[in-house]
Amino acid sequence: MRTTAPAVGLDMTTSVTRPLSLLDLARVRQGESIGDGIARSLRLAQTADALGYTRIWFAEHHNMPHVASSATSLLIQHIAAGTKHVRVGAGGIMLPNHAPLVIAEQFGTLETLFPGRIDLGLGRAPGTDGATMRALRRDGTEADRFRSDIMELSGYLTGHSRLPGVNAYPGWNTNVPLYILGSSLFGAQLAAQLGLPYAFASHFAPQMLEQAAYTYRSDFNAAGSLLGPDAHPHFIAAANVIAHDDAATAGQQRRKAENGWIRNMLGRNKELSAEDVELLRGHPAGQQVLGMLSRTIAGTQAEVIEWLNSFAEQVSADELMLVNLAPDEDIQHRTLELLAPQPS
Repeated sequence: MRTTAPAVGLDMTTSVTRPLSLLDLARVRQGESIGDGIARSLRLAQTADALGYTRIWFAEHHNMPHVASSATSLLIQHIAAGTKHVRVGAGGIMLPNHAPLVIAEQFGTLETLFPGRIDLGLGRAPGTDGATMRALRRDGTEADRFRSDIMELSGYLTGHSRLPGVNAYPGWNTNVPLYILGSSLFGAQLAAQLGLPYAFASHFAPQMLEQAAYTYRSDFNAAGSLLGPDAHPHFIAAANVIAHDDAATAGQQRRKAENGWIRNMLGRNKELSAEDVELLRGHPAGQQVLGMLSRTIAGTQAEVIEWLNSFAEQVSADELMLVNLAPDEDIQHRTLELLAPQPS
């Protein structure tokens, strides 16, 4: 079975030592409806809820036929309504696509409906292609306002609006927690400057993980934090996981998932056969896709837990965000069961 750094040693810890959360990519599989994909996300969320995972996040993407999370706040509402305890949120909302006031109203409404259970992660990418970005009424310059838009949004949610006479209802004084998302040093530096938690997208863009983690902690500015002077760094690192009682089954699921990524990334304008995909695994383009998934572990419960603990130590993560990479739903549920947090 193939694993990816960090190296697995002799640690026999029986559970992951950091809080565990989930990023659900809300995939719609070939041959199923969007409703089928959303229903599967709900079933997985209910399993995670029963097992004690910390939070489940969904990401804003547009014009992707195999992703069901474009109306992110609506999907969050659906998942929160179908669960009891787990926090549910955006990982994230692409803030330059929206007016901060509208996002404050949406997430203020969610917090009003599900008190103490809503998170708001914020990214600055469009979450789509150039043509769709223009359909969203973007011209590419909106990301330049990311910092000021975050501060405006924070003002609405904390009851200290930066625009006199303008408030978010619902939203005012709901204090929905904000997280900065990123895959580069920009996000790390911004989160540190604003004194906010930071989540790094190492599940598909791991190249700058270690440097971003270091930059975030070393530059963290509690004195200027939007959370107040008692704020402290909170770094979330993401990884892809597949756990199963049988290591060979986990390995097969990993290869199936990797091939799915190659098909989706390299076959956008053409149909790729299974043979084409296997050949692409050895091609530089396929190798680049596989490199995106380098922070992946597939194996038995003990192997995955050991790898995750080593990974968390390597980047000094306060929390791990897991992407349940297995293509088959029964193995996704088994992954959640095998990695379930221990009751505190």
